[in-house]
Amino acid sequence: MADKIIVTVYGADKIGIVAKVTSLFAYYEVNIEDIKQTLMQGHFVMFMLCNIEKSKYSFKEIKDALTQTGEELGMEIWVQKKEIFDNMHNV
Repeated sequence: MADKIIVTVYGADKIGIVAKVTSLFAYYEVNIEDIKQTLMQGHFVMFMLCNIEKSKYSFKEIKDALTQTGEELGMEIWVQKKEIFDNMHNV
């Protein structure tokens, strides 16, 4: 479970969001296990459950790269370890 992360992407809808994020995952050897996306009142929202077990990169390196990608896209990207996410929502 420590190798699972939750990634949330939020912002104004535009072309290339999914391509940019998933290309980053391919580079960092992150496996997408589940993905949901929707448009909510013109805003793009995507949730992903990912596995970083086989990545040679650390959680921090992946999180920092996703944060930078969010800034480049003008969007918010949040990254949390699934274990912490689950504990926060079980209080």
